[in-house]
Amino acid sequence: MTPGKLTALLFLITILLTPFVVVSAGERGVLMQFGKVEDKILGEGIHVIIPVVNTVKKLSVRVQKQEISADASSKDLQNIFTDVALNWHIIPGEANAIFQQIGDENDVIQRIINPAVEEVLKAVMAKYTAEEIITKRGEVKGGVDDALTTRLADYHVAVDDISLVHIHFSLQFNEAVEAKQIAEQEAKRAEFIALKASKQAETTVNLAKGEADAQRLLREDLTPELLQRLAIEKWNGKLPLISGSGLPNFLDLTEFLRYAETQ
Repeated sequence: MTPGKLTALLFLITILLTPFVVVSAGERGVLMQFGKVEDKILGEGIHVIIPVVNTVKKLSVRVQKQEISADASSKDLQNIFTDVALNWHIIPGEANAIFQQIGDENDVIQRIINPAVEEVLKAVMAKYTAEEIITKRGEVKGGVDDALTTRLADYHVAVDDISLVHIHFSLQFNEAVEAKQIAEQEAKRAEFIALKASKQAETTVNLAKGEADAQRLLREDLTPELLQRLAIEKWNGKLPLISGSGLPNFLDLTEFLRYAETQ
């Protein structure tokens, strides 16, 4: 075998015996030397490692979704049951630290994320009453997001988003809320009926008062002069006579009005 062929053969053997590791997109490689985690993190691509000496553990740094159900107590000691959807990812530049301290993705979920979500929910929910958890849902969600982001950052995990998908209450609380709503509706209905009755009574009083004022004004306006004028307007041209032992006499005009009204 010629020296050139020998060199080529040795080069090929070296290539075949030198293992390569491929780190796919969305992954980071944790490089270890005899099991010890190295500071160097392998990015995406092909990397040459020393056989036996080096091993590589691949971790996903893509966004992952974890759904968690947890229970807590409100400020007014109501039981709260919450379904949480958490989007998270391993911080790429800290992949070696998280593997060294915690483990792989499954270890991160079971040992870090699930307990952290439960503890944060208990702490945040305890600051609000059950009613406030409903009316201030955005504020509650923001509090959970901030607290969980701070907590998980210590474990090399970043929070992308958290959603309080469902918030449930105990059956007793739901029944109490329903009873309260019914009572409020009945109270508003009773208030409306009372207001309506009050308005009707006020209208009746005003009508009676107006009629009384009209009668009073009418009595005040019926002066003797007015009565005489009315009598003259209603006179048909015939004067009633008073018969007696003496000569006939004409009626007084005020008496004539009374006479005319009887006709």
